[in-house]
Amino acid sequence: MHLLNDWLLAGIPLGNWLNAVIIATLAYLAMDLVTRFLTRRLTVLSSRTSSRIDNIAADALSHTKRWLLFLLAIVIGLGTLSLPEKIDLRLSQLGVILVGIQIAIWFNSGISAWMRSVVNPETTPDLRNRATTTTIAFLVRLLVLVTILLAVLANLGVNITAFVASLGIGGVAVALALQTILSDLFASLSIAFDKPFEVGDFIIVDEVMLGTVEYIGIKTTRLRSLGGEQLVRSNAELLKSVIRNYKRMSERRVVFSFGIRYETPIEQVGALGGVMKEIITGIENTRFDRAHFQKFGPSSLDFEVVYIVLSSDFNVYMDIQQKINLALMRACAERDIHFARPTTIMHLGSEVRVSTAENPGAAKTDELPEGSKLV
Repeated sequence: MHLLNDWLLAGIPLGNWLNAVIIATLAYLAMDLVTRFLTRRLTVLSSRTSSRIDNIAADALSHTKRWLLFLLAIVIGLGTLSLPEKIDLRLSQLGVILVGIQIAIWFNSGISAWMRSVVNPETTPDLRNRATTTTIAFLVRLLVLVTILLAVLANLGVNITAFVASLGIGGVAVALALQTILSDLFASLSIAFDKPFEVGDFIIVDEVMLGTVEYIGIKTTRLRSLGGEQLVRSNAELLKSVIRNYKRMSERRVVFSFGIRYETPIEQVGALGGVMKEIITGIENTRFDRAHFQKFGPSSLDFEVVYIVLSSDFNVYMDIQQKINLALMRACAERDIHFARPTTIMHLGSEVRVSTAENPGAAKTDELPEGSKLV
């Protein structure tokens, strides 16, 4: 070793160069062994626990670039030499660049692994908004890369303040030019995070029955209407409206009315509410709420009935309503209760004209008290 110190290379003893080579070799082997060990360890853990985080970390570490480790090891080895200050500074900056490149590769590989596990229909069949998930991954990747780039530039001595300000001004200009597109994009992100509706949900927007959600994209949402055609609405317009999501309705409250004739005996009128309660409680998937003689209509005694359907299925609701209607008709027929029809009675002298919806203009003549007049 003493003999090597007598020989100089670039003004540095060969012994120091040998020490630098040894340190560089050890640094490379150490970094390579650590990354390989961590990759194998995380792979084993992910296979045992089925942890998505371990799997993503293992995939990211598996993309460690050996040539980057080699160059970084050389920088570490050269850092042990007594080099001029300018060269030493350049080596330090090169090391920052190499570390930044490797971190960017790790993050990019991790995000790609996360995307493969999340967007894959076999692993996540319940994922609804795949397009928005892809957009989120792209934005996260872009944010990470820009952050690493700015950090590297700052370590290289570049004044990034003016650069960041320029990016801000450019961003404002781009945002103004793409205002509509960006509005729909952020609306798509809002739908992804807040989940007012998902693929497969049946929605109504501002009292307009749109249909079933088929696809939620970056700019638009596509729905299939009851008529069969596809409807396309922008995400921003959807979020500005009142959305009623029937897929998430666990119960359905139903209110319906019917009227009976004024000639119905008062005892039967009072008992009809109990009849309705008996009918509804006897039908499966229903919960009776109330049934009341509500008001005196123009040509009928009006009843209002409220009950709960213990299902969100519209067809189940219609089947139950049909059963109630048929049972009500049978119950009224057994009690000689007649449903009312729109009727108009006109008194003309000694005649009484009764006009109904079924027989408009039909006439019935009765004797009226003397002096009767048109009412």
